Amino acid sequence: MAPLRIDPVAEARRHWEERWGSEPSRPMAAVTSIMRAQQVLLARLNELVRPYGLTFPRYEALVLLSYTRHGELPIGKLGERLQVHRTSASSIVAALADDGLVRRIPSDRDGRATLAVITETGRTAARAATEALNAAEFGLGALAPEEQEGLTNVLRVLRLDAGDFVA
Repeated sequence: MAPLRIDPVAEARRHWEERWGSEPSRPMAAVTSIMRAQQVLLARLNELVRPYGLTFPRYEALVLLSYTRHGELPIGKLGERLQVHRTSASSIVAALADDGLVRRIPSDRDGRATLAVITETGRTAARAATEALNAAEFGLGALAPEEQEGLTNVLRVLRLDAGDFVA
């Protein structure tokens, strides 16, 4: 991702202040910063996992499968845990299956469900990509360890307030 010639958050804040004043511009700038940081981080993460034939969403699916007891989950359950729509989960699994990183098999327990099952090749790709992500501190190396922890804590408060999980 090429650097922008201006800071889009500062520019948005300047315009917001002109129209709405400085008080409303503070939370708008914070939200815009979070959204822009998400875009920047996703681009970095995709770049880090690209050498392993992955995108970050596909990497997340592989890791999730690798953490399960048998390396498998119904595609619907995979989508729930990744917090994506079932259609997106199906698309992720289809791409992983095309690359031989997972297999799709009918569920023995539920005839309507299809399981995503990680292959040994998928486990190898997930491990290698995880090593690259860990080495790059998941794109957060510009932040000191205490800043990374602080960021997690601040965002946890927002997530709790939004009802993302029960404390």
